[in-house]
Amino acid sequence: MKARPRFAIWVSLSLLATGAAQAKDRHGESHVCSQPTPQAICTPDNTCGSSSAPCIIDVKRGGSSASMTPSIPGAKGNAPFCVRTGTTITWQSSSKNTGFTVDFGSSSPFDRDGAIIGGSDRSVSVVAKKEGCYKVSFGACIPGAIYGMCAEGSAEVVITGAGK
Repeated sequence: MKARPRFAIWVSLSLLATGAAQAKDRHGESHVCSQPTPQAICTPDNTCGSSSAPCIIDVKRGGSSASMTPSIPGAKGNAPFCVRTGTTITWQSSSKNTGFTVDFGSSSPFDRDGAIIGGSDRSVSVVAKKEGCYKVSFGACIPGAIYGMCAEGSAEVVITGAGK
């Protein structure tokens, strides 16, 4: 009988990924990816991981939204951040019993295509391969998800060259 709740979570996450991919900024603000040189924001203070240390990103559901926070000291959820090519990124959730979907749309900077689907009991690792500025939509759900138990968010990630 445990297979049914898990199936319901994955169906909910799949539907959430579709909606999250279409999410737009509520405030209509200008973002990093709309700037002529988005990589100019990259500094050691907002760059996550390296070729020898992974970048761990925590996807959580809180209140009425979801947040995505990189393992950078002082990082804020959903704020733009940078990753160098060759860096392993591990997507996980520190929230108990939470599933997540991360979607880069039709242009993925990783060594695999498609949505990244995981949860508090299943982290997912990918390697940053393609330089550029990427808009990412994501969602987080708790078990037994019904209307209002899933939340979504969006952020931007700048992938820079290994030596930059």
